[in-house]
Amino acid sequence: MLMTSKEDQQLDALQKLLDHRFNDITLLTRAITHSSLSAGGNVRDLERLEFLGDRVLGLMVAEELWRRFPDLPEGELAPRLNALVRKETCAKAAESLQIGPFIRLSTSEAQAGGRAKTAILGDVCEALFGALYVDGGLAAAGKIFAAYWLPNFDHLTARWKDAKTELQEWAQHKTGDAPDYHIVTHDGPAHQPEFVIDVAVAGYQPARGKGGSKRSAQMAAAKSFLLREKIWSLEDAE
Repeated sequence: MLMTSKEDQQLDALQKLLDHRFNDITLLTRAITHSSLSAGGNVRDLERLEFLGDRVLGLMVAEELWRRFPDLPEGELAPRLNALVRKETCAKAAESLQIGPFIRLSTSEAQAGGRAKTAILGDVCEALFGALYVDGGLAAAGKIFAAYWLPNFDHLTARWKDAKTELQEWAQHKTGDAPDYHIVTHDGPAHQPEFVIDVAVAGYQPARGKGGSKRSAQMAAAKSFLLREKIWSLEDAE
C-alpha cells in the first residue's frame, strides 16, 4: 500500500503518541483502518488485530487486578475485569489519548462522526493493543495500558458494574424480574448498523437507547433508565 507524504506524517505523529517506532508499519496502518474503508475492496482493516488486542488488554488487566487485590476471589475479580476491558472503557482511553483524528474511515462514515463513535474508538484502541503486541511484545502494548489504565485504575474499578448489570440487580431486587430488552428498530448497512432498543422494568416507563450493536444499544437504554430513575448520577455514568 502506497502512502502519501501526509499519511506518512500522520503515522509518524501517531508513533510518537504511542511511544513506539514500528518495525512493520503496516500493522499500525491496519490498526487504524475501519471496516467502512475496506468494504468491497482489498484494504486490510483492524478486525483481526482488534480480536488479538482484546486478549492482550485482558491479560494486562487480569494481572493488575491479581496484584492489586490479593484477597479477592475470582467471582469479584471477573466483573471488575469485564468493566476494565469493555468497549466503552477502550473508547474513553482512545479519547484521552486523542486517537480519533488518526482513524482511517470511509468518507460517509467520517461525515457521520465516526471518529467520535464509541464502537469505532473502542475497536481502534483494541486493535492498537494488538498491533503493538505483534510488533513489540507486551512491553510495547503496555505503553497504552500505562498511559491510560494505570493512572485511572482505582476510578475504573470503583464503578465496576456496567449499566446492564446494575439495572438487572436493581430490577430483580425491586420487582423480582429481570429487565426486558426489545429491539425497536435496526437500520443501516452491515458496516454501520444502528439499533434502537427499549428496556422495560415492571411498573416503570420503558427507557430507550441507541448504539452500533445490540449490546451497546442495550447498555445505552439501561444507562438511560438508571439516570432517569436517579439510581445513577451523571458521575456514575461516566
